[in-house]
Amino acid sequence: MVSAGDFKNGLTIEHEGNIYQIVEFQHVKPGKGAAFVRTKMKNIKTGSVTETTFRPTEKFENAHIERKDMNYLYNDGDLYYFMDGETYEQIAVGKDKVGDSLTYVKENESVKICSHNGDVFAIEPPITVELVVTDTEPGIKGNTATNATKPAVVETGATVYVPLFVEQGETIVIDTRTGEYSKRV
Repeated sequence: MVSAGDFKNGLTIEHEGNIYQIVEFQHVKPGKGAAFVRTKMKNIKTGSVTETTFRPTEKFENAHIERKDMNYLYNDGDLYYFMDGETYEQIAVGKDKVGDSLTYVKENESVKICSHNGDVFAIEPPITVELVVTDTEPGIKGNTATNATKPAVVETGATVYVPLFVEQGETIVIDTRTGEYSKRV
């Protein structure tokens, strides 16, 4: 149990049946009346941010978020399958919980599965991935003076904007947080 007076940034709590992460908090002691804690909380499952005030003595349950390394195996329609590398246990996660987090992830790559009490709510891909460009227009000589880009399709089917010098068949590094080209390998 944690009281509102002990809030810290990044703390996860259970409140009204949901799991929240404290984004910001401020202890307020007005000249007249009781002190209170003004918080900005992010709902872990939906991603929505709410502002709420609490009395400093209000108590909340700590929410333990488990992050586990698993290998992405394959998808079968609306289900995505992952395997624990230590126990070889497989789990299936619905398309609604995966969202677009696997846009740049190939099969058999390692991802982090985030869960609370066994309920998976998010998948965290690696920060950078190496993918092969499967389709792009050839670069025209002389067009490299500016910082121009062109669309390229990578092996997962995603489209990334790359510099004009990148050719089909080359391996590139992509930042999965922004979906942007980082460098050639």
